[in-house]
Amino acid sequence: MAISRRTLLSGAAALAVAPAVVTGGRAFGQDKTIKLTVAASHPVQIPWVEPLKTIMVAKSNEKLEAMKSSHRINWTEAFGGSLYGFQDTLTAVTNGLTDIGWIGALWEPAKLPLQNIMYSTPFATNSVKQAVDVMNLLNDKNASVKKEWESNKVVCFGACVSDGYHLFTKFPINSLDDLKGKKILGPPVCAPWLQGAGATLVVAGLPVQYSQLQTGIGDGVILIATGAWPLKIHEVAPYITEIDTGPLTFGGSAMNADSYKRMPPEVQKVLSELGREYSAENARLIGVRYELAMKNMAANGAKISKMSQADRKKFVDAMPPLGKLWVEQNEKKGIPARQIMSEFMNTVRAQGGKPLRDWDKEV
Repeated sequence: MAISRRTLLSGAAALAVAPAVVTGGRAFGQDKTIKLTVAASHPVQIPWVEPLKTIMVAKSNEKLEAMKSSHRINWTEAFGGSLYGFQDTLTAVTNGLTDIGWIGALWEPAKLPLQNIMYSTPFATNSVKQAVDVMNLLNDKNASVKKEWESNKVVCFGACVSDGYHLFTKFPINSLDDLKGKKILGPPVCAPWLQGAGATLVVAGLPVQYSQLQTGIGDGVILIATGAWPLKIHEVAPYITEIDTGPLTFGGSAMNADSYKRMPPEVQKVLSELGREYSAENARLIGVRYELAMKNMAANGAKISKMSQADRKKFVDAMPPLGKLWVEQNEKKGIPARQIMSEFMNTVRAQGGKPLRDWDKEV
């Protein structure tokens, strides 16, 4: 959804803060203080938003001081959707409503298809660190991936990541056959994952999943543990089956390209370095919170089991040729998707990943 100039101005007025929100990084005064806005559609407690505050905001001036730079950043923070909603995370940065923000690529399949590659290659990555490292390498080295960000007038600082998806159900899953005919709540991207197992995905956002499980709209949900625990999903779907689709990257921290170009070189350097620290901290937080979420759900009555490796392999092999379909879709747009898929999967392997399915070899 495009954000008009009127929307930009009304959004800034509604925030009722200093003019820095409107001017962002567009100018700085004689004291060399640079005004920047950092924003997100989600609250600061979310693992891919929190490092914007605890890393990029908290450490930027420390780093500038250590470099003996005369520049300092005066930050305006607008987290929790106070400036824009989840559907506008890219547009807000592109249009300069915020200078820096978290961009959720999963809501931008048309504009950021390359950043969503991991949804078409499930069971490829094995750790959160590996996932962000792989995507950051592609963002750095692949010309088409870099161009994707540039065409949207943003500079990507660092990829963000979530833990892998598991099944939370009202019934025990002793084998893959137990999923046949079941209705599983989740995001649209997970529909082809469940197709081969004989289950049907019912599209449902996080806020409604608890009630829809209660009322029988769904027999279970496919979800990340760090999202399930705060929502108490285990209360209505107490059987947790660890299928571990592998962690997924889905966007990252980024800056409006015009704002970035106006920054002095040392400020550009600091922000770029902190962007990688953002990725590392996001990955660390996911690891810590995943363990805590699983421990808490077990302590509160959840029955946790691991899907056997044989069933995991059967599960992934029953999926459509997602990698091939992703390549075909994107090649129609003139994107060298075959080469990107090959580079992505080879980078995963080079980083120690052991994909359960060689998506690139089906193309």
